[in-house]
Amino acid sequence: MCRHAAWLGAARPLTWLIHDPEHGLLTQSYAPRRQRQGLINADGYGMGWYVPGRDEPVRYRRAVPMWTDANLPALASVARSTCLLAAVRSATVGMPVEESATAPFTDRNWLLSHNGRVARDAVRPLADGAESACDAAWVAAAVFQRGRAGLGLAEALAEVVVNAGSKDPAARLNLLACDGTSIAATVWGDTLFVHRLSDGVLVASEPFDDLPGWQAVEDRSLLTVTAGDVRVQPL
Repeated sequence: MCRHAAWLGAARPLTWLIHDPEHGLLTQSYAPRRQRQGLINADGYGMGWYVPGRDEPVRYRRAVPMWTDANLPALASVARSTCLLAAVRSATVGMPVEESATAPFTDRNWLLSHNGRVARDAVRPLADGAESACDAAWVAAAVFQRGRAGLGLAEALAEVVVNAGSKDPAARLNLLACDGTSIAATVWGDTLFVHRLSDGVLVASEPFDDLPGWQAVEDRSLLTVTAGDVRVQPL
């Protein structure tokens, strides 16, 4: 299992998702509070953000525990954007621990993280290839392939999750993706929360604090976030 989070709104540094909150992703890497599978997320981490004038997002991934990277605090404090995504990883048993298996995965201007697990036989028929043998990389490849075929971000996520979930009833397919101007996420077997603020929207596997405003997204749902709009619909 893994934990992930995204932000869409006024420009913020990546510390907004990682270090600043009491229960941000750094804390969730070693002490998650709502995680249903696994105790820690020490098998890598990654983050992505968008820079004006650049067509593709910037991505930084490591196959080490987040708390061991001495360079991260300084990098996260200057990596600033109106759209951010970050994730910490707990590798499924049998899956490789390597940077190519670590979210966020990217294609064109899309970033994607997978929180969960799925039988590779359920997702491999949905894609022509993937950058890693891990299940999350195949999920990402299937989503990206549909994006290149013309589907929008939310539609691509929904199609892959419903198809893979029908072939593997035990799958956990919480996906979180963004394209620089919107966020899309699926809730399928684990937790996801959304928090609307005055200058943007936070989406996270679990709340960053105990303050009011966090709303749980119902299981088997598709969440979409655009400027000024948050929608939830059943999958």
